[in-house]
Amino acid sequence: MTYPGPPRPVQVSATPLAELADQLGASMPEGAAEVTGITHDSRAVRPGDLYAALPGARLHGADFVNQAAGLGAAAVLTDPTGAERAAASGLPVLVVDDPRGRMGELAATIYGHPGRDLLQIGITGTSGKTTTAYLVEGGLKTVRSTGLIGTVEMRIGDERIKSERTTPEATDLQALFAVMRERGVDAVAMEVSSHALVLGRVDGCVFDIGVFTNLSPEHMEFHSDMEDYFQAKAQLFTPKRGKLGVVNVDDEYGRRLAKEATVPVVTYSAEGHPDADWRAEDVEVGRLDSTFTVIGPKGERIAAKSPLPGPFNVANTLAAIVALAVAGLDPQAAADGVAAVPGVPGRLERVDAGQPYLAVVDYAHKTDAVESVLRALRKVTEGRLHIVLGCGGDRDRTKREPMGAAAARLADTAVLTSDNPRGEDPLAILATMLQGAASVPAHERGEVQVFEDRAAAIAAAVARAEPGDTVLVAGKGHEQGQDIAGVVRPFDDRQVLREAIRKTQG
Repeated sequence: MTYPGPPRPVQVSATPLAELADQLGASMPEGAAEVTGITHDSRAVRPGDLYAALPGARLHGADFVNQAAGLGAAAVLTDPTGAERAAASGLPVLVVDDPRGRMGELAATIYGHPGRDLLQIGITGTSGKTTTAYLVEGGLKTVRSTGLIGTVEMRIGDERIKSERTTPEATDLQALFAVMRERGVDAVAMEVSSHALVLGRVDGCVFDIGVFTNLSPEHMEFHSDMEDYFQAKAQLFTPKRGKLGVVNVDDEYGRRLAKEATVPVVTYSAEGHPDADWRAEDVEVGRLDSTFTVIGPKGERIAAKSPLPGPFNVANTLAAIVALAVAGLDPQAAADGVAAVPGVPGRLERVDAGQPYLAVVDYAHKTDAVESVLRALRKVTEGRLHIVLGCGGDRDRTKREPMGAAAARLADTAVLTSDNPRGEDPLAILATMLQGAASVPAHERGEVQVFEDRAAAIAAAVARAEPGDTVLVAGKGHEQGQDIAGVVRPFDDRQVLREAIRKTQG
């Protein structure tokens, strides 16, 4: 039988429900039961599961307890609000005030604490998580069997699994760890989002190494302010969540974190800060990659190459090398493994259809990231720089004007368009971005065009490209769909860009 959701381990020793009740400090329900899995999704229940019936914004998981029972659930975990409905199913019920906050630790127990058998390297920060995770994985693969969990995909050895979110829910995450252990994987590189830290998705995890890349305004629809955002990220650098921190002190929040973290911290600086434990020197930023020398805490000199262009990728590469070095890898071997990574999906990913100019797709979808990518590409562009950019709907509205301004100021042509409008009016989003673009003084502003249709916007940018130019399609990166009014239609920037180039090539 095929079950929905991420894979689960084949062999799981049953855990008595009484043991889980004792762990929670909850009353032991009537009826003996043994548990072999856990899920918060009633559709994904397997025989022997503990079904976590969680409160939601509109519905309660207890409303679906009969579906869970019909699929073979052994028991239910819920809150006092859902207790009566859950009990009506006839299943034993564990009641706690915050079931979401407890299901991670229960999942770890049910699957035999699989994370303890893995070298876990977690990466957090506003930008660079995905790239750094891929680079860490590349280094780990030179000496260990490795897994990857992140925004683009999950990998268990060579098996690829599409990701639904940056960090899986705690029930799925612990199952993934157990599958990795079962298949001989002994190390994992993983993105850790602020949502994951706040919502308990990494409950039950204690990372061997936590990496902090940077912090800039993002997810302001979720966090009350930057202080709230910082405190969410900082959770990874406490004994509850991690053992050791690797922190970027080129970032102001990184410098603060290095002082305030309650676990030991190793610092790094891509800008060569002399007080950093590890730093980059002799940086040579090229059109397609960069080379530099890593200076270690004992004066070691390590030849390094970032397989991706841009100064920010020097920082991501340095972060990966340092994380691998403190994990026990030989620093030069780590640097060589990182340099061999073939690329990261949707991160300055080149699209080559024989055109005489550079065409790239990047996931940059916040102001700092857009500015960094444009500045990096400007340095390696002989001609003009064209950007296609939109802002997502039902997300942080405060970044729309600044993103429009950044595109207009730093590119020769800014083609503003739809990203994932979701439930919002695409034209209303574009109007706000256009206000930002219009705020740039005329003598500092490139040409600004607006196309609601993203494919038309990409075609317009390509039509303007001449030999030596660069076309950047930003915002969606690896994504393969576009959410318009709640309907996700197939749309891959890389494919659309390639087809637009082919049409102009005759």
